[in-house]
Amino acid sequence: MNTLIDALAPAPGWLIALAAIAGYGFGSIPFGLVLTRLAGLGDIRKIGSGNIGATNVLRTGRKDLALATLLLDGGKGAIAVIFARLIGDGAAAEPVALLAGLFAVVGHNFPIWLGFKGGKGMATTLGTIIAAVPLVGGMACVTWLAIALIYRYSSLSALIALLMAPAYAYILDYPYHAIIFAVLGLLGWIRHHANLRRLLTGQEPRIGAKTS
Repeated sequence: MNTLIDALAPAPGWLIALAAIAGYGFGSIPFGLVLTRLAGLGDIRKIGSGNIGATNVLRTGRKDLALATLLLDGGKGAIAVIFARLIGDGAAAEPVALLAGLFAVVGHNFPIWLGFKGGKGMATTLGTIIAAVPLVGGMACVTWLAIALIYRYSSLSALIALLMAPAYAYILDYPYHAIIFAVLGLLGWIRHHANLRRLLTGQEPRIGAKTS
């Protein structure tokens, strides 16, 4: 944690505030809800798990909308990181970019427009990690895909990928990246608490399953 604080120390307060606000703003756009409404499918929060993310959009049977939601939600995190990196200065640019990505995930999970009731942030987290450290992001995506192909549980895939991302960053010598990724992982596990309970009781729906 001290490594991260030291890395942020050179950044002016206005830059940190701007990165946090912009990240939250990008993250709070509920693409799953917007796309399903535009497609005439109603309120995605009243379908399946009630989540606004790509997995629940897939339960409508619209794979195209689910893919679009996945890419756009991931893009929110990536754009936040890239934007903050561009406006950053010197050594502080990268930690400020990570901070923006963190707030993008917070924005997705707790969007002001939806009464702070949003999604679980997996796609936005992956987008943040990919933009921050592409190699770590790629390894996390491969982890997610491998678990999904074997067990066909989106939530289990997310939980394992979130657990491994900070480990990958630490092994590859990205110390303060590993700290942010660990914070994102902890937030993701908290947001997946209901899924974890259903996994343990055998009630979690598999990928592609429609729920009433």
